[in-house]
Amino acid sequence: MTARSLALAIPLVCLSLAVPAHAQQSPAPPTVASLLASKLERNLRQIAAKLDGAMGIYAENLQTGQTFAVNAGTVFPQGSSIKIPILITLLRQDQLGKLHLSDRVTIRSADLVGGSGVLQDFGDGTSSISLRDLAALMIVLSDNSATNILIDRVGMTNVNAEIRRAGLVHTRLARKMMDIAAERASRENVSTPREMATLVAKLERGRLLDASHTAFALHLLEDYKQTPLRDGIPAGVLVADKPGGLPDVACDTGVVFVPGAPYVLSVMTTYDAHDRAGNQAITAVSRAVFSYFDRLASSNVYGNKVR
Repeated sequence: MTARSLALAIPLVCLSLAVPAHAQQSPAPPTVASLLASKLERNLRQIAAKLDGAMGIYAENLQTGQTFAVNAGTVFPQGSSIKIPILITLLRQDQLGKLHLSDRVTIRSADLVGGSGVLQDFGDGTSSISLRDLAALMIVLSDNSATNILIDRVGMTNVNAEIRRAGLVHTRLARKMMDIAAERASRENVSTPREMATLVAKLERGRLLDASHTAFALHLLEDYKQTPLRDGIPAGVLVADKPGGLPDVACDTGVVFVPGAPYVLSVMTTYDAHDRAGNQAITAVSRAVFSYFDRLASSNVYGNKVR
């Protein structure tokens, strides 16, 4: 460096050293919405930690993509929530013309099992029911006999193929309803909170079925039934969900149509200390998630309620 260039460089260095600290770039302050989100995250983790059992949670805003997750990739037993992919498979086969929802099935005693539902009280061969109505019994009344009949009709392998087509890798239909021997052998119907939420999100967005079959699936899931997820939502807010329960197991997955902030929520519990514990924890999660998304949807970016 020449004497001339050195003489020019020294003032520039001094000038840069003289720039005040406050003029340097600093990280952006947290927004009030991010503070509220952080509080929800802590609350969800506290609910999961407080449950005397294991819990997984996944929630996603269908408009913004914002997510909340606690053990969302953990595999849990599904109980009757596995009936959602069975329904999707049935409607997909009707859409492709492989069967027709108007097809009728004669109800036989050999097809009937216990647990939830009404078909178990039907006579042998005294009634025939359409596949459409069996789907309604499966989803609205969670009828186990209707579910097993539909599994036989659409094929367990095809249900799992439909699950893979939806992009899910940990979800599996491994047995029929009330198959105690399979349960004892740990051949369980399973999924994760993230995958079941992904499934119902794709269903709601019309990515799995055409418009008419999507509408019918959501219509069945929206039919009012008391569930732990709905128990955390105020009356008048539309919910499309399917709960599931087994001894010491509880789960619920669905879409909550909050105006301006519709979201999917999937909550799963197992190893619960008692049967009520899981459902109570799911309701607590549902109430907290609804409160967050509803406040965001009804307020401006500074939290001033404008709706």
